[in-house]
Amino acid sequence: MVHARFAIGDIVRHRMFPFRGVIFDIDPEFDNTEEWYEAIPAEIRPRKDQPFYHLLAENEDTEYVAYVSEQNLLPDESGEPVRHPQVGDIFDWNADNGRYVVRDAIAH
Repeated sequence: MVHARFAIGDIVRHRMFPFRGVIFDIDPEFDNTEEWYEAIPAEIRPRKDQPFYHLLAENEDTEYVAYVSEQNLLPDESGEPVRHPQVGDIFDWNADNGRYVVRDAIAH
């Protein structure tokens, strides 16, 4: 059984690329298209047998949705909320612990 290192609502950053985001869904193993997977350069292509995370992501220039393997994520320790425009549709910000909590309307 695979256990995810991160949870929904955690803010993470990419290990190699300059972006961060909040996790809104988790796949226990790779669940995207082969075309998407093969588009990743072979020298940095992640294993499929690990959790993959759906992120409301941001970089310096824009916001988007990202799909990232566990091996490529690190905790984001900035303590700053994510500016993605869809964050408020899913989460409430908890400034006390610097993470997001799924909104009650979504959780039920």
